[in-house]
Amino acid sequence: MTEGPEHQPDHAPSAEPGRDAAPHRDAAPHQASGGDEVPDREDAEIGELIGRLAADDSMDRETRGRLLGRLARLLGGSARRAGATGVARGRWLGDLLIAAAPHIPVRDVETLRAHHHGLSGEDLADNLVRVAVNGTTAVGAAGGALAAVQFTAPPLLLSAPAQLAAETLVIAAIEVKLIAELHEVYGVRVHGSGATRAAAFLTSWARQRGINPLETGTFTNALGSAAKVALRKRLLRTLGRSMTTMGPFLTGAAAGAALNRTATKKLATSVRDDLRRTAGAPAPLPGEPPALGSP
Repeated sequence: MTEGPEHQPDHAPSAEPGRDAAPHRDAAPHQASGGDEVPDREDAEIGELIGRLAADDSMDRETRGRLLGRLARLLGGSARRAGATGVARGRWLGDLLIAAAPHIPVRDVETLRAHHHGLSGEDLADNLVRVAVNGTTAVGAAGGALAAVQFTAPPLLLSAPAQLAAETLVIAAIEVKLIAELHEVYGVRVHGSGATRAAAFLTSWARQRGINPLETGTFTNALGSAAKVALRKRLLRTLGRSMTTMGPFLTGAAAGAALNRTATKKLATSVRDDLRRTAGAPAPLPGEPPALGSP
């Protein structure tokens, strides 16, 4: 999970400084002579695409739909390599989200304030939630629009599972990013290596709760077995939510957008309540949002 200066909308987030994470192409990679070279390259691109789709809150509808389509095609090949059992039990989705975590950009509080025109405290947190809600809503709408175009086409029977997986992973990444940046806003910083931070925020998303640094075993370099099970279950629930986008015409787009909007708002409320308790900040009164102390 990357952290640092504000990302630029036209550049993909990357785990390595100076490296574009998501190639701007739609064509499938050419077959390479090196055995597993093509699958490895495609697996890497999956993580980069998830990070890019989660990072750019100003992405236009056409670009989002094109990148989701590319991601779905890559996931189709990945699912075949993973096998039916791994896909059905959520292990495949869980492994993909864990692998994508280093590509999810997390901005520090100073960068967030600069990007959101000097806002701080509850006002800044409100803005982060609004942006994330818009993001997950747009993903649901884009997936539903794609399904509407393909609804009567036989290839849908093959492309639908990969499309649902693409939506699920991007929604999860947007919400993981929201959780991480809310921790920055409330001054509940998660210290440690990138692996430690990624494990903490993925676990937070799986449990739909904020992180309490004082709890024993909060920070580890990798997800334990219980956390992985929770992550898979949460991903499968999100996948079930995404299935509404497969309705005919544009009914799926509307349903997917509405469900994503509601779920992201609910997650944000739960996490913010936990972070206020951890930070010792009072809950906002109606019409009187208090400012949080500096982290």
